Amino acid sequence: MKKIVTLATSILLSPWLMAKTVEVTSPNGDIVVTVNDDNGPRYSVMYQDKAVIEPSRLGMSFQKAPSFGEGFTIENVKTSSSNDTWTQPWGERKEIVDSHNELIVTFSTDRKKANTFDVKFRVFDDGLGFRYEITKQKGLTGDINITDEATEFAINDGENATAWWIPARGWNRYEYIYNTTKLRDASLSHTPLTFKLTNGTHVSIHEAALVDYAGMTLNQRRPGTLKADLTPWSDGTLVKKRGSFSTPWRTIQISQQATGLLNSDLILNLNEPNKLGDVSWVEPGKYVGIWWGMHINENTWGSGDKHGATTAETIRYMDFAAKYGFDGVLVEGWNEGWDGDWFNNGDIFKFDKPYPDFDIDAVSAHGKKVGVRLIGHHETSGNVSNYRDQLADAFTLYQKHDVAQVKTGYVADGGNIKRVDDNGIVRKEWHDGQFMVNEYLHNIMQAAKYRISINTHEPIKDTGLRRTYPNWISREGARGQEYNAWGSPPNPPEHTTILPFTRMLSGPMDFTAGTFDMAFNGLGDETNRPRTTLAKQLALFVVIYSPIQMASDLPRNYEANLPAFQFIRDVPTDWEKSVAIAGEIGEYVAFARQERDGNDWFLGAVTDEHAREMTFKLDFLTPGKKYQAQIYRDGEKAEWKDNPYEMVIENKDVDANDSLTIKLATSGGVAIRFKAL
Repeated sequence: MKKIVTLATSILLSPWLMAKTVEVTSPNGDIVVTVNDDNGPRYSVMYQDKAVIEPSRLGMSFQKAPSFGEGFTIENVKTSSSNDTWTQPWGERKEIVDSHNELIVTFSTDRKKANTFDVKFRVFDDGLGFRYEITKQKGLTGDINITDEATEFAINDGENATAWWIPARGWNRYEYIYNTTKLRDASLSHTPLTFKLTNGTHVSIHEAALVDYAGMTLNQRRPGTLKADLTPWSDGTLVKKRGSFSTPWRTIQISQQATGLLNSDLILNLNEPNKLGDVSWVEPGKYVGIWWGMHINENTWGSGDKHGATTAETIRYMDFAAKYGFDGVLVEGWNEGWDGDWFNNGDIFKFDKPYPDFDIDAVSAHGKKVGVRLIGHHETSGNVSNYRDQLADAFTLYQKHDVAQVKTGYVADGGNIKRVDDNGIVRKEWHDGQFMVNEYLHNIMQAAKYRISINTHEPIKDTGLRRTYPNWISREGARGQEYNAWGSPPNPPEHTTILPFTRMLSGPMDFTAGTFDMAFNGLGDETNRPRTTLAKQLALFVVIYSPIQMASDLPRNYEANLPAFQFIRDVPTDWEKSVAIAGEIGEYVAFARQERDGNDWFLGAVTDEHAREMTFKLDFLTPGKKYQAQIYRDGEKAEWKDNPYEMVIENKDVDANDSLTIKLATSGGVAIRFKAL
């Protein structure tokens, strides 16, 4: 791959100052990042000779030191290039290419305290990342409290760009229906924030390697200009540091086509390599769970006549899992603390005390006998101090019973995470503030000591740390399937055609697809139910990536439709290659993925509320090989409101020279296994 490193330095003269400008390009030359010190540190971004980011501020403010910003000029510049390939232990693709050009700009000013900082830029063909690197210096010693990060993203023609976004710092964390508006109408927003410029360029702003720092949201101070708005501590401080430090990477993914965003590895490439060593114990797979019954009110989390997490029920699920080839059974509600108002009951959860009707010894013994693991569950209800105090005992219990994966939960209003500080005072923190950023990672690192992988619900957003800590195997962080049971409104048909271009750019999501019974509350469009066809539920196993997938529905509903269930049994969760082959944000999306270390390919495509006909070129298949395409598609009269179940299952022999044209119903989909012959 050709490397291009451009470093252009120009001197701009004016009656008041002498400004310096430096540039660095992407390896293919499409992206040009310009950094200058005219009126303080600024950067801008061009893509294919078109402006994406106009000159935008860089800088930082402190509680007890002068700010970084106005008056700072470029003192020094360093450049380098990298072109490496690294292997994921699990993921969307096995091999990832890291090809970038790097520019480190040192800014300084003529004063004795807090007088220098670096900004490191890495520019890839699919976008760029930059971060602040602060060295220990006079004025920045001891406790360093950051009160503002001045980082801006001044979007070219930003007022008229179309944006897909969810509100930040709300009570429901990241679990909102996505807004589709002009960018100028976006309020305080979570990242990834994705938008399409009027010239057709697609852009997404996010962050990578969020460690020991506050999560970044985006605040639109003036139309078209987004500013970093860090989530504060309960005392109002944004970030607390000591000594030298670096910020997370601020990321900008850029593509002419919407699918280019989906095929980007930029977030992972900006994270550090695996720190855990041998992670062969981190195992992707599929499971079923005692979960959906609670959401549709057939069972309860708490004890009593309808208690779901009983010994007998878990063994029944384990037998079902063993019969149909699933790896494990998730059990929620097994431990003491669920009775009463558990949402606000975080103080009383016991993570090593089963209810009397759940015999964990008998359950794990049966699982070992039939070859199915118990998948653990820890709900904190937002009381993280109570959870931390019990963490060693909780993980020890699970390790004893061969539990290798744990789903953790942090249900609490957005700013009501409960912690007890060093003085014994109860504090309330945001899910995405610096305290909780560190708390989530502490959970991951402690779990690794017990060879346990974590699937975090009500999480901090993903920023690619699964590369560094591969046992952070999945997380929630958006509206999942459970909202279709009681969401009022449930997820709209367009929801899963927006997720890949927004939430999913950050990493895997535990969405829990696979609901077969759409009518537990009746059909039609006024009820809480999945607003999809059955074929779309199958397609989501390919479209919404996670290395662990839970088939959401009850065993009886799968056994009532074994032909459709076959696709869920066949589809892998770990991939050799993945490629987005079609998509427009909020309209439709299609992925093709090849099984890890195998020859079969799988395709999933979904559409919004509009029926559409799609043609898929099969040039992703291995040339010269023949495949049997096992197709699960919407029937001719299928539509999501009143006829979601009609589906055609058919086989066709194909190769890489062929195309398939398939009609997708309203909120429909298609799932295909290409079985190598």
